[in-house]
Amino acid sequence: MPNSILSTLPILLGLSLLVTSMGFWRKVYFVSVGYTLTVITVILAVMIFFWKNISWLTLLQCATLIFWGMRLGIFIVKREMNPNFNKERERIDREYGGNNLLEKFIIWIIVSLVYVMMVSPSLFSLGSPYRPTVSTSILQGFGLLGMIAGLILEGTADRQKSAFKAKNPNSFCNTGLYRWVRCPNYLGEIIFWVCNWIMGLAFYKTPIEWIVSLIGLASILFVMISSTRRLESTQIGRYGSLPEFQQYTQVVPILFPYIPLYTLQNIKILFG
Repeated sequence: MPNSILSTLPILLGLSLLVTSMGFWRKVYFVSVGYTLTVITVILAVMIFFWKNISWLTLLQCATLIFWGMRLGIFIVKREMNPNFNKERERIDREYGGNNLLEKFIIWIIVSLVYVMMVSPSLFSLGSPYRPTVSTSILQGFGLLGMIAGLILEGTADRQKSAFKAKNPNSFCNTGLYRWVRCPNYLGEIIFWVCNWIMGLAFYKTPIEWIVSLIGLASILFVMISSTRRLESTQIGRYGSLPEFQQYTQVVPILFPYIPLYTLQNIKILFG
């Protein structure tokens, strides 16, 4: 068993590398099934390593992370098995296509590191003996409520879009949560990971802990904004000529409700 937080990180990275190696079979698995399974595996390992330090709030944090991974993983697998998803699967494989071994190796290392850094707030929380105070309890409680809210938002948005696409495979979804924001599932994931980071705020003690957790947070924010922009490009290619789609994109914000940001297509320096 590791005897410190720093000695735990290489072990968690090894587990992450092991799980995400499935991406060598199909590249998209680096960022889909491998993503969810890695989060579950790393969190379970952290709980085993530091089970003596678990409080009810950190236990709920870990349970929420595991539930998030299971929920999203099952959703991805069920979507892959849906015949209506065949065309989208082919598009995704083309987007992530190519069998360049060096490219896969680089992606493998990067995503494995990022996934460990993303879940590091739970590691830093559990790695420090818990001494409850009013401030730490408030921070953790606020973060936990936000994680649950983000999880519910993401899961509801995924279900609504899947139900809509089952009946209208050639149309864009503009019902339910999609009346308020065009990418509510991505918004839910952003809220989830931001609040996971907030749960660890009272436990970041060293510069390394701050750097690792902030890189993890910045990485998922970059990925979600980049994914939003990529989805927008895909939808423009499919529905851009439709008057109803043009009207929809002019009145419904792309990612954050009530914030008049309607496109990310002009952000090219960072997102290509």
